[in-house]
Amino acid sequence: MALLLCVYYIFPKKYQWTLLLVGSYFFYAFSGIENFAFIIFTTLSCFFIARVIEKRKTREDEYVALNKESLSKEERKAYRAKEKKKRFYILVLGLLLNFGILAILKYTAFAVKNLNSALVIFGADKLTVPDLIIPLGLSFFVFQSTGYLIDVYRGKTFAEKNIARLALFVSFFPQLAQGPISRHSDLAAELYTPHPFCAKALKFGLQRILWGYFKKLVIADRVLVAIKSLLGDTSSYTGAYVALLIILYSIEIYADFTGGIDITIGIAEAMGIRLKENFNHPFSSRSTKEYWNRWHITMGSWFTDYVFYPLSFSRPMMKLSTWSRAKLGNAVGKRLPVYIATSVTWFLTGLWHGAAWNFIVWGMLNCLVILVSQELEPLYRRFREKFPRLTASYGYHCFEASRTFLLMGLIRSLDCYANVPLSFRMWGSMLTTFNYGSCFGGGILDLGLEIKDYVIIAVAVAVVAVVAKISEKRDLREWLLGKTVLSWTLSAAILIAIILFGAYSIGYDASQFIYTQF
Repeated sequence: MALLLCVYYIFPKKYQWTLLLVGSYFFYAFSGIENFAFIIFTTLSCFFIARVIEKRKTREDEYVALNKESLSKEERKAYRAKEKKKRFYILVLGLLLNFGILAILKYTAFAVKNLNSALVIFGADKLTVPDLIIPLGLSFFVFQSTGYLIDVYRGKTFAEKNIARLALFVSFFPQLAQGPISRHSDLAAELYTPHPFCAKALKFGLQRILWGYFKKLVIADRVLVAIKSLLGDTSSYTGAYVALLIILYSIEIYADFTGGIDITIGIAEAMGIRLKENFNHPFSSRSTKEYWNRWHITMGSWFTDYVFYPLSFSRPMMKLSTWSRAKLGNAVGKRLPVYIATSVTWFLTGLWHGAAWNFIVWGMLNCLVILVSQELEPLYRRFREKFPRLTASYGYHCFEASRTFLLMGLIRSLDCYANVPLSFRMWGSMLTTFNYGSCFGGGILDLGLEIKDYVIIAVAVAVVAVVAKISEKRDLREWLLGKTVLSWTLSAAILIAIILFGAYSIGYDASQFIYTQF
């Protein structure tokens, strides 16, 4: 990154994007040369299919324009409908090719394991579970590329005429490992526009990178030590230790994921490229729905735009809505399509996170909480109307945010335990095993961390919380821009904190971020 950044600003501005492509492919080569086959397949298939879709739309418009006088309104409408259907079939081909690769590589082993469980019941021989390569960033670059295809089909973006430019969009290295999932209409101009040297952009980018390393190394990787201990002996660490895990894992995944995204956005920003924000202070959320509008924003918007809305307004869903309103009543009829679309969306969201029942159940529990909350909204509204001073108070807002934090943490702990039944047993133990005194009275010191480690975590989390709270109202970096001494002092303090308090130990793997597994 340091070498690329030095060359980037002395490189001819017209060809900066080609340097980024070379740098991105060089970065990807570290994940294994054999992985190139998949990212190149996605690039080629999306390039040619998008071009075919756009050319067919252009020919359609030209034909209608040339024959406007000779064709009746009904004939033009029928012709456009026929051409749209052909473009749709081409789009489906592109989606099947790319999601097919994703499904085969990521979910074949999961499918075979579940099939083997069924075969055992009938006494049949088990199938061999394949050991397939899952390329770095597969879920991210496939989703980003298929989003591009759909947007070309919808006319929301143009089809790239230069395959190397599309290759850069697919492989832009800062976001390959864990996102954000960008839209072509947002990122294309950023990638291909020349970027002259800008001291402010460079400074802001490096500050963002430094902040990301602080979250990752000082907080996330230190907390990870205790989490590994808690998961290493689930028979002993029950009850209060499960509650502790929920809190610690929420801290770890937030610091790890947002830290990684800070590094990603910071790298791009240092080169004058703006990426979409992926988080918006999610732990300030007062409801599950609000939480998911603030957490992993680009993934949520992808599923909303490309799964939820198309499914909700599809012809079969409209027919189901009409039928259910007539047969089951208006109340059921208006809810059924929304419930189905929401359930499918969250099922696929869980499956996207991993080929395991833990993630599927995680997705469906989030779905359940959101749907139940929607149904209870009239009660919430009446409660707010009856107690306006209480519900408008800062204390009540803190209660709502804490409730959401703990609920999301509880569901998220499915990431941690080996399987769904074990997760449920561990949750139940919080109500049956009353070891809270021993856990928080000294047991936490048996998890591989000393008192000084907990002090470091507490102080670092407090710093992140204060910065997050201030950042809700103002851009701290802009505020510090004219305060040179203070700005450099704070940056130096963060750097020193990373060096002194970063979690470096035997077996430490600097390449691992939690979301690379998804």
